[in-house]
Amino acid sequence: MATHDTTEATDSTTGPSKEVVTWKTKLRYFLNSDFVRSSPYWGIPFVLMGIAVYGGIGYNLAISFTDYAGIGRPEFSNLSLEMYRTALADGSFRQAAFQNFVLLVGFTSVSLALGLFLAVLLDYGIRYKETIQTIYLLPMALSFVVTAQVWLWMYSPGNGVLNVFVTALGFGSIDWLGNPRIALAAVIFALVWQFSGYAMVVFLAGLQSLPSDQFEAAKVDGASTAKTYIRIIIPQLKQASVGAAVVLMLFALKAFDFLYAITGDYRPPNGTDILATLMVREAFQYGQWAYGAAIATMLLLLSLSVIAPYLVYQYRQGAL
Repeated sequence: MATHDTTEATDSTTGPSKEVVTWKTKLRYFLNSDFVRSSPYWGIPFVLMGIAVYGGIGYNLAISFTDYAGIGRPEFSNLSLEMYRTALADGSFRQAAFQNFVLLVGFTSVSLALGLFLAVLLDYGIRYKETIQTIYLLPMALSFVVTAQVWLWMYSPGNGVLNVFVTALGFGSIDWLGNPRIALAAVIFALVWQFSGYAMVVFLAGLQSLPSDQFEAAKVDGASTAKTYIRIIIPQLKQASVGAAVVLMLFALKAFDFLYAITGDYRPPNGTDILATLMVREAFQYGQWAYGAAIATMLLLLSLSVIAPYLVYQYRQGAL
């Protein structure tokens, strides 16, 4: 008698019961599923990404628990948290972390505020709308390195554009990047110049997605244009604000290439050192690979602390 993958149980009082599916049938269904049949297309990129990205992250994490100094092979027989304790006790690390926080908050908040202001102006329909939008979007097409070179020239103590302007006003030449009191502010200003256009686009998309009848209703109620934006329109841009803020904060955390290009050294002038520059300096200049790996791991955790709440928020909003 032939063996069947499914059986049907009967009962004298209730009649036939539901079909019982055996493991062979489940296996056959799984092997014939779209997930398995499409695996040759997504499987190879998935494996390569797992090795190159997540494998590298795991290896970096393992090195951070050693005392590896870049010579020979790491010794994994005696793992400890010594490098993390060293980082927390290091004044350079605490200063870099503080300046990273100032850069993150200052750059993100100013970019969001300026981007929202520009988006409202464009949404209101000011003259030369397309020209202004193009001007503020143009810096987004530039890389960090190109932007840094432009502002390095503009901040030049000798013949920089800003110092020419300041000197014409009767003030002395300013060392924008060499003075630790204003160097970080100069860096934030340059980054805001590049990324405020991104915030503008995000807010403008959010404004244009809102129904236009809200303006008409507010106008009928006698509300001014300013009150309509402040009390009705802008509060509805919460999701756009959160999304733009997350992207800008991630840019602030990985601004190493900009700082390296604008200072020309692993060690930025006092006042602009952040965790990314400290990490590269400790690993590549001083050969403290384990210490650099520990800083990199903490920088990764900071990035996850930014993106994880956003993903939770998106999930609760039904966007994931």
